[in-house]
Amino acid sequence: MATDPERFDSMLLAMAQQHEGGVKDLLKTIVSFLARKTDFFTGGKDGEWEKVVKDTFYEYAKKAQLEADRIKKEKEEADKRLKDIQQRKEQERLAQDFESASVIELTDQEAEKMQKEIEKDKKKDTDGGSEADIVTEKDKETPDEDDDPNEKGKLKPNAGNGCDLENYRWTQTLEEVELRVPLRKVLRPRDLNVVISKRHLKVGIKGQPLIVDGELDSDVKVEESTWVLQDGRNLLVNLEKVNKMNWWSKLVTTDPEISTRKINPEPSKLSDLDGETRGLVEKMMYDQRQKEMGLPTSEEQKKQDVLKKFMEQHPEMDFSKCKFN
Repeated sequence: MATDPERFDSMLLAMAQQHEGGVKDLLKTIVSFLARKTDFFTGGKDGEWEKVVKDTFYEYAKKAQLEADRIKKEKEEADKRLKDIQQRKEQERLAQDFESASVIELTDQEAEKMQKEIEKDKKKDTDGGSEADIVTEKDKETPDEDDDPNEKGKLKPNAGNGCDLENYRWTQTLEEVELRVPLRKVLRPRDLNVVISKRHLKVGIKGQPLIVDGELDSDVKVEESTWVLQDGRNLLVNLEKVNKMNWWSKLVTTDPEISTRKINPEPSKLSDLDGETRGLVEKMMYDQRQKEMGLPTSEEQKKQDVLKKFMEQHPEMDFSKCKFN
């Protein structure tokens, strides 16, 4: 039966911790033992001990290099899979955000009119602030959230809108939750125990108590959730939310609760989007602003202009009793 190479690890680790000089001092202790307590250097033929040392060191140096190459390859593959998944999720998110938007072909006159309205709104903001701005300032006059009894005891979110805890850190966007677990020693993926269920998460090292074991704050898409081991020391878990309109107040129900009122998501940068997508986003932002001010959106304005033109061309028709949706 093959000897377990890890059988003496705990003993050797205990010895290594007592050598402040590191590996060199540890090797000196072992070689000193062989010289004092065995005939390793004198019991064989001349040069035989040198061959044993050389062969043994080269054998394990080769194994160490192969293991390092394997870990590096696994990391590169895991990083590539994670990058591909993140890119796909971003593309799906953009497609979902803009699938209801349609590109409106405007005449030169309609485009000129819309541009004048946009410039008029900008001037209005510069002169005295829009109605939306006034509402925002009014909202600032509301009592401090800390006075709200429902907010007492809740933690302030970290920079990633999640929470930094003793054994792990989690952050979130509206689409997903990211969990980072620092490990105290270099491990392999097979050393870990990660089980992602629709409403439950287990994370830990095999043979040790679980680091995370609890019911998630909300449901996740198991098939879209992944985990990778980075550098052998950091476990990264990505959980895809089912409800993409909800902020989590905790990772699992046993965690302390954060105040979702104080979450401050970073706005997307229009400059990062391609030309067509940027145009759609700007149109949606304009339409949203028009709605907040009680004004027609670009599409509604186009319909009104077409109707007005039709009514002017047919003055003989009575539109007083007509209802237009």
